[in-house]
Amino acid sequence: MNNDDPNKAGEAILEAVENQINDNDPPEVKIAFDRLRKLGISRRESKKYIACALSVEIFDVMKNEKEMDYDRYFANLKKLPELPWDDE
Repeated sequence: MNNDDPNKAGEAILEAVENQINDNDPPEVKIAFDRLRKLGISRRESKKYIACALSVEIFDVMKNEKEMDYDRYFANLKKLPELPWDDE
């Protein structure tokens, strides 16, 4: 397995989501997680939805070499389980 393994990147993003939920930082992540759970979505799937919103931001930061857009991240969290690219 090399360092470019997509599963490793996915696991890192899910770990970041787990940390955001556990630390309640930013609180919008825990709010989104709790809302998804109340919709009947499993813990794992809820984290995957949040990871999708986070991955959009990570991709944009890397592609455009700019700061993370927290306003967009939080807006995308509020739309879950609709994914950020569903309306494209």
